[in-house]
Amino acid sequence: MAAWTHREASVDGIRLHYVEAGDADDPLVVLLHGFPEFWYSWRDQLPALADAGFHVVAPDMRGYNASEKPHGVSAYGMDELVGDVVGLLDHFGSDAAHVVGHDWGGVVAWEVAIRYPERVDRLGALNAPHPGRFREVVRTPEQLRRSWYMFAFQVPWLPEALLGSRDCAAVPEMLRGSAANPDAFDERDLRRYREAACRPGALGATINYYRAAFRDEVRREVGALLGGRRESPTVAVPTLLVWGERDPALGTELTEGLDRWVPDLRVERLPDASHWVQNDRPERVNELLTGFLRTAE
Repeated sequence: MAAWTHREASVDGIRLHYVEAGDADDPLVVLLHGFPEFWYSWRDQLPALADAGFHVVAPDMRGYNASEKPHGVSAYGMDELVGDVVGLLDHFGSDAAHVVGHDWGGVVAWEVAIRYPERVDRLGALNAPHPGRFREVVRTPEQLRRSWYMFAFQVPWLPEALLGSRDCAAVPEMLRGSAANPDAFDERDLRRYREAACRPGALGATINYYRAAFRDEVRREVGALLGGRRESPTVAVPTLLVWGERDPALGTELTEGLDRWVPDLRVERLPDASHWVQNDRPERVNELLTGFLRTAE
């Protein structure tokens, strides 16, 4: 099993911590985690993909764990998050890479493929909705009910206070309580997630992802009302969407109706996995990712 190493990169003046596995001469795969995770959420995929012949990099996205935590909501807008990924590719001297993301990391991965298709060989998204489809579905009563926390996170300071109480105990409770596989997270895993969330400034920074997204969406809607041009969320690269069906926050209807935006799409729905799909079903996710990415060679 391939070992991994911890390193840092300076990307547009932001210090990003990342974990790296595999041979640097092999095709590059960038793994982007979600909320409230960090690079460690890919602990089962890092060695599997490296052993399959890939150079694998899993960063702590800005604000998370050991990466730098710039101040202010605007530091976590989509332009900045996408720029971090493109900057990482530049750091490794790679014209293009496979980009795989889960949850928030998947949202960013979709946007990288939409904005910079020439920098993405293949796209993998795990329980992360395509932005166009999410804008449609989030307006429905069922998805609004599921997405209540996104709106609650818009409140200043209170979400940080609640999640940070009892030494961030809500984070392991959230992970364990919503996983489909009782073995998805052991005590050591939960302790690491808790420690990452409790780092100074981490909760505020990671919740700012939601606040910045809300502001970006308001600006987008206002711009459209004023006659601005809407950019098409078309994905021109081969895409694999893996979806744990037992996701309490995101409904399976988000996997439907994507052909108009993603012509080269494969959807794999796992009925016995939750939102934490790569932890509930690591072997199956590894099999899907390695098979999908190898077909690019």
